[in-house]
Amino acid sequence: MTTQVLSAAPPRPAALRLPLRLPRDPRGYQIAVLSGLLAWGLFRLGFDLAVPQVVVTLGVALATQLACTRIARLPAFDPRSAWISGLSLCLLLRTDHLALAALAAILAISSKFVLRVDGKHVFNPTNFGITVLLALGAPVWVSPGQWGNVAFFAFLMACLGGLVVNRAARGDVTLAFLGAWAAILFCRALWLGQRFAIPFHQLESGALLLFAFFMISDPKTTPRSRIGRVLFAALVACGAAAVQFLMYRTNGLLWSLVAFSPLVPWIDRWLPGPRYEWSRPVARGRKAPEGDFDETPHSVRGAVPVYRALAQPRP
Repeated sequence: MTTQVLSAAPPRPAALRLPLRLPRDPRGYQIAVLSGLLAWGLFRLGFDLAVPQVVVTLGVALATQLACTRIARLPAFDPRSAWISGLSLCLLLRTDHLALAALAAILAISSKFVLRVDGKHVFNPTNFGITVLLALGAPVWVSPGQWGNVAFFAFLMACLGGLVVNRAARGDVTLAFLGAWAAILFCRALWLGQRFAIPFHQLESGALLLFAFFMISDPKTTPRSRIGRVLFAALVACGAAAVQFLMYRTNGLLWSLVAFSPLVPWIDRWLPGPRYEWSRPVARGRKAPEGDFDETPHSVRGAVPVYRALAQPRP
């Protein structure tokens, strides 16, 4: 009796899988996009911006970040947030005085450490630094950011790519704001009997892209829940429309954001959600520690805010 042995077919080699790993911290991508836009604007588009102002703004922003890190006794110096704020100031703020550019950087970075509620800074740093100088009547102004169709659409594609890199963690507030702002512009055009070319032209603004993708979407100043972020975006859009079309003032987006930002802590209490961390999302249901800074490594907790550090006697 012969036994027939059936040999199993050799297993097929597993397909080579190369998983696409997106960076945990989206700030590196944001810095690359803003740096590329700034370089393009300076050397190709002819921005009305002097190189010394760029050097002063970025240098003072990093120096302020380092000083506040030392005063707050944080365990490590993280320049990424300061880079983003400094680059945004370079792209938006215009002045003939280097001292005012430096002051804007100091106001922007220090506001993250001083003006805090529940472990989050209240105002977007760039927005705060610009609006304070505008409110004081300083000789500064905001660049309209009209860079031409090629630059605008290139920057738009880069910003949309940022939503992928950021894993759409705060893409909802950006898209909600852009949708609400576009609806307001087109409804106004219909009410006034204007052609749709006018609202389309109003949407083709580099400053609008900077605001939507790098300011209102700041994870440390937006509500934690998705419903809260959509509500916040709609409020900012309506407030900007009131400033621009009812009060006839410029920079309606900036004024509206700085006015509604103090409402975020109340929105978080009314519509709670998980705390955002730069390098990894916080699991739902987990209570986040109080007093965290976005520059603090996740392995170290309990950083002391600046105003507390200043109040404590040194040994």
